[in-house]
Amino acid sequence: IEFGVRALAGIPEVARGDDLAELILTAAADSLNDGDIVIVTSKVVSKAEGRIRPAEEREDAIREETVRVVATRERDGHTVRIVENRLGIIAAAAGVDASNTAAGTILLLPLDPDASARQIAQRLRVRTGLRLGVLITDTLGRPWRVGQTDVAIGAAGVHVIDDLRGV
Repeated sequence: IEFGVRALAGIPEVARGDDLAELILTAAADSLNDGDIVIVTSKVVSKAEGRIRPAEEREDAIREETVRVVATRERDGHTVRIVENRLGIIAAAAGVDASNTAAGTILLLPLDPDASARQIAQRLRVRTGLRLGVLITDTLGRPWRVGQTDVAIGAAGVHVIDDLRGV
């Protein structure tokens, strides 16, 4: 079995309402194979789904997305909050982010990353006839430490967990 990872070149700036499956297929140029897993960053999903807010609403967005505050710390003149967001993800600022978006805007994570992955996977499968999996990922900074990690926050067509409770 051969494994590999490659980035798709040619994906344009994504806007609200864009068909991500169509953008992926155009960029993939018939190079997808049966059994491939397509990884899509949450940023483009959020943009396509319209999860964009004006930057001045950042504090409101963080409050709205927060289920529970895990920790706070003063840093460089502002408060850093580590929270559990409505998706169950523990992250700084509930995953509300201003990177890779237009100046003066922020992005919230997709409402339902699993549903987003299912929709993209279904459209890709219909168009290609291939068995394709889709992962929606987000890059999480490691608060108070140096580094970042990319994590899957949504999945479709990929076996992601074995529930062995009671076995």
